[in-house]
Amino acid sequence: MGTKLLHPNISPSHVLPSTPTIPKLTKPPTHKQHFFFTSRSNFAIKVSDRTSNLLNNQTDNSPTNYPTITHLKTKLNQTLQGLNRGIFGIPSEKKSEIEEMVKVLEGLNPNPNPTVDLDKLGGCWKLIYSTITILGSKRTKLGLRDFISLGDFLQVIDVAKGKAVNEIMFNVRGLNLLSGKLVIEASFNISSKSRVDIRYDTSTIVPDQLMNMFRKNYDVLLGIFNPDGWLEITYLDETLRIGRDDKGNTFILERSNQTDP
Repeated sequence: MGTKLLHPNISPSHVLPSTPTIPKLTKPPTHKQHFFFTSRSNFAIKVSDRTSNLLNNQTDNSPTNYPTITHLKTKLNQTLQGLNRGIFGIPSEKKSEIEEMVKVLEGLNPNPNPTVDLDKLGGCWKLIYSTITILGSKRTKLGLRDFISLGDFLQVIDVAKGKAVNEIMFNVRGLNLLSGKLVIEASFNISSKSRVDIRYDTSTIVPDQLMNMFRKNYDVLLGIFNPDGWLEITYLDETLRIGRDDKGNTFILERSNQTDP
């Protein structure tokens, strides 16, 4: 939209402090992946013969082709059902199937120059798929196997200010269903008709109880969701956005009715 960090001195203690403090970070960790915002260099879209069959050999952006886009979007949403945004990994066959549909949609992009009219990018978006994953020891360290579950991934883009706010929701079992979120604020600048450069600004976790649960592994968490880098917006319409970042990650987001997540 739609994540360098200077970390606070973090105590490894798991004990809740009597007066907890939520850190504001100003520089990201050196190891990072990008969230939402952040296509490979010199990205080129090629629709294979196999994927062309999905389009009935229609690859233009004329109004008569929009029903085909609608069909593909419906098929994509059906394919994404039950995958939890791909965050904990999916079978390679399923990943290839999703990538195939994404490439076809990119070839039909009705807004090939999305940064020319930024108003189409503004507002709230919800992540429905990403190739970023949290696996193995990272998932264990973050307590994301049984203790903590992930909620919605939201991004609010303020076009006028050149700002984007990413919010990752968490729910904690066993503590009266404690809920909270990681909030990451970033700035963006247009670098081409389809690309934006993204710079991390600040991040925090609320409430304090949740911050203390992640304190020991805060670097790991921010390394996953830090948006620093660039994002190529490869598909955009009124309800769907696809992007590829400088780390080779793919992001699919749908427009959300929420205005203040």
